[in-house]
Amino acid sequence: MDLSKDDVFRIIKLIEESGYDDVRLEIGDFRLHVQKHAAGGLPMVRVSGQDGTLRGTAMDAPFPATAPARMAEGKTAEPIPEGAVVVRAPMLGTFYRAPSPGERPFVEAGAKVAPDDTVCLVEVMKLFNSIKAGTAGTVVQILAENAAMVEHGQPLLVIAPD
Repeated sequence: MDLSKDDVFRIIKLIEESGYDDVRLEIGDFRLHVQKHAAGGLPMVRVSGQDGTLRGTAMDAPFPATAPARMAEGKTAEPIPEGAVVVRAPMLGTFYRAPSPGERPFVEAGAKVAPDDTVCLVEVMKLFNSIKAGTAGTVVQILAENAAMVEHGQPLLVIAPD
């Protein structure tokens, strides 16, 4: 039995609205584990297949997926500078630095931005959402890799305000 992304989304939505805190569902090689209050108080969704690898099936779920998104090439997890503004993913989806393949990225490290400038896109089920800088300043870091899956609330860019 194959489940579509919509099926998984409906299942997760039902779990979210239920009184259960920890739910495990197995259908054939499909496994879904949802914890409303996982470590650190953050909700968690884990979807895996027969080989135990995480799949992107639950990326449209209302919870953050447990598979970490890839960092931009050559980047390591660095502390966020004090006073910096972090642009976070407003939803689960795919992070894009440019409006379309082959085009220049919206911003690069060192670029000046205004609050209403688009700095990236997050795509969810073929809907592209423009993400604005939210503050005037200079882009200090780009934390997510282009075309990587990102979680709700995940830091995407760091901006040093003017």
